[in-house]
Amino acid sequence: MKQASAPPADANPSASAPPIVYANPAVAIISPQFCTPYPFDLGIVRKVLTITDGNFVVTDVNGNTVFKVRGAHLSLRDRRVLLDAAGYPIVTLRKKLRSAHERWQVFRGDSTELSNLVFSVKQSSMVQMKTKLDVFLANNTREYAPDFKVKGSWLERSCVVYAGNSSTIIAQMHKKHTVSSVLFGKDNFMVTVYPGIDYAFIVALIVILDEINAES
Repeated sequence: MKQASAPPADANPSASAPPIVYANPAVAIISPQFCTPYPFDLGIVRKVLTITDGNFVVTDVNGNTVFKVRGAHLSLRDRRVLLDAAGYPIVTLRKKLRSAHERWQVFRGDSTELSNLVFSVKQSSMVQMKTKLDVFLANNTREYAPDFKVKGSWLERSCVVYAGNSSTIIAQMHKKHTVSSVLFGKDNFMVTVYPGIDYAFIVALIVILDEINAES
């Protein structure tokens, strides 16, 4: 398997050796249309000081809107919907109530039926100093080992997504400081999604990260 060149070592504070970067084959968790053969950079603007839904906007490097995120209900934080640029629902993110670990489930379209479950995310442990999430695909019902992991510092907006329990990186997030982020209550950060990885899947993980951080 041909591998892309690794990012700087400081992009992954949890590893001492140079990380392995995912290249091929394509990993289409939500849809093959969200996989590219090259690294895909996304800009994410989170409106920190808003009380309305639609507080996330995701753009490409040219500033074109790729995704939006809205709440299913204005008064609830337990459900989010990832929309494409035209407003079509791609996946619905729902917090699972009465769960020992913080857990979110992601369903295809605007459904919350278990038959449409795509993947679920839970905290690796109940008490955490840094972000550690386990991601399980819908067919991984026994959950002996995660299909993906998220590690890093949410406060620093520096998180890395790994394939399973390996050191193989599939995406990483870092903070982007701008004048508008300071003056207009916006939280800007960048995400690099590596070749062959479903970038809609990565965005859904970041929205869940934000929800878990907001509650903690």
